[in-house]
Amino acid sequence: MPRCTERAWPSALAALLLASAAAPAAAAPLDLPDLASVAAEHDIPIPFASRGERPAAIPAGGPVVDPADLAQPEALARSLRGVLALEPAARRLTVAGGTARAGDYAVGSDARVAGHLVVLGGNADLYGTVSGNVVTYRGDVVVHEGATVEGSVLAIGGVVRLEGGTVRGSVRTLRDDGAAPTPAAPVAAPARAARNLAGVIGVVLALGTLGAGLVAFARPQLEIVSDTVVNSFGRAFVTGLLAQILLAPTFGMLVVGLVLSVAGILLLPFAVVAFVLLAIAGIVGGTLAVAHAMGETYTRRRLARGVLGSPNSYRYLAVGTAALGVLWVLWAAFSWVPLAGDIIRGTAVLTLWFAATTGFGAALLSRGGVREEFAGRLLPPEAMTDEYLWATPQFGVPAVKRPVPRGEPGGR
Repeated sequence: MPRCTERAWPSALAALLLASAAAPAAAAPLDLPDLASVAAEHDIPIPFASRGERPAAIPAGGPVVDPADLAQPEALARSLRGVLALEPAARRLTVAGGTARAGDYAVGSDARVAGHLVVLGGNADLYGTVSGNVVTYRGDVVVHEGATVEGSVLAIGGVVRLEGGTVRGSVRTLRDDGAAPTPAAPVAAPARAARNLAGVIGVVLALGTLGAGLVAFARPQLEIVSDTVVNSFGRAFVTGLLAQILLAPTFGMLVVGLVLSVAGILLLPFAVVAFVLLAIAGIVGGTLAVAHAMGETYTRRRLARGVLGSPNSYRYLAVGTAALGVLWVLWAAFSWVPLAGDIIRGTAVLTLWFAATTGFGAALLSRGGVREEFAGRLLPPEAMTDEYLWATPQFGVPAVKRPVPRGEPGGR
């Protein structure tokens, strides 16, 4: 049997329709839907066939598109693709100065469409007049004899066929490479909770690893920043809050100052990287110092009650980091609850921001753990004399007698 070419198939199908119409009444007629199913089964392309969308008007609302501007058809295609992916009842599209239709749409010979015409998932058969632009998405535009398009024609994922009609503007086609996005399937509550919990555990472990590195290589500085948080909490919070406000202006002044000089332009990339790294180190290190302070306070209170334990910085950081992660664990467990999940997440974000702000301020006050003025160590080393170190009598408790070295009066 000779194989029909692709161009011969429409003629063959039309002849088959005529033959079925002339057949006896007893014969079962072969209608157009049957032909379409046969063509789809054998992968036969039928030009200008319906895309399967039921003709309907798309009400206004949702995204806004402006067919008057066809300079960026890709952006227009993305907007129309998202609307077509929705269920027919949920589709909303606002066409600036025009109307939107879904499925095949025809303009009669005596009809006139005022404004632009947008057709989604169907063909636009024009016999009358359209005063604006015509845009189809996943559909063809057929301008029949006697039809007039006073604007331009754009077919996205389709073709434009001029069959004697007039288009006063431009005629363009755009290939639609992107598949229509399908609505994401709702994630089950246990799966969502497990995913969020895994993320929280990963962040807590990362902070714990950074804290262990700080204890191993910068323990004195970490303890000074932690003591600053404990002894100058309010001052540290205010300093961190002001630092966050002034962070962007300071960065801008740094960039402008370097740009104004020839040598500064060469140093600008290094200065930007150094500024960003210092800011991140101050915020993250300050947050770890707050966790250290929380863990130290909790551990020392338990030791005062007689609970056995080892007071060390590793333990302090582990306890404090776990305390900061409790709210996030609760959010991971109840994130699927509509209102409770949002409340817990907001509380966790606010708590973490409060801790990071206080730690950042403490890091600035202590100059990164170098200065001890705000760490509760009010007396300098030269003031730690024997008279200060040895206790004086209080509440009838006799003071310890200071030993007198040999050679001094009263010494042995």
